[in-house]
Amino acid sequence: MSYVKIWIHAVWGTKHRQPVLQPPILAQLCAHIRENAKSKDICIDRINGHHDHIHVLMLLKSEYGISKQIQLLKGESAFWANKMKLVRGNFEWADKYFAASVSESRIRFVRRYIDNQQTHHTKRKFQEEFDAFARGIGYDGGDLE
Repeated sequence: MSYVKIWIHAVWGTKHRQPVLQPPILAQLCAHIRENAKSKDICIDRINGHHDHIHVLMLLKSEYGISKQIQLLKGESAFWANKMKLVRGNFEWADKYFAASVSESRIRFVRRYIDNQQTHHTKRKFQEEFDAFARGIGYDGGDLE
């Protein structure tokens, strides 16, 4: 038996930054993603978002790479949202995403950050947030589209 514990903070947005994740849609989608993850033995510690994106703090399952795990969560949730007609028209996630490992010493900070998304985004837009994350891991920023 291998022992693996890799925390991942992942962020992905809606296609074309459509602000469709208004309450109660955001809560329904987050609850569904959590339920779907649980059925796949993926541990989600925190999930929350704002109008056009979500944040997930999760453990990386040892059988998956980051792209596979995120694909399972994004793809299935978009399929479910469309089946349930959660939004008017077709619901899609943007193709790109942000993901970074989180050290055990920073977990409390990331939890608090994810829990406070609505307050946080009264001060900072998603693109500014993404650029700061990207710079924090050595990228020039960019776009999650």
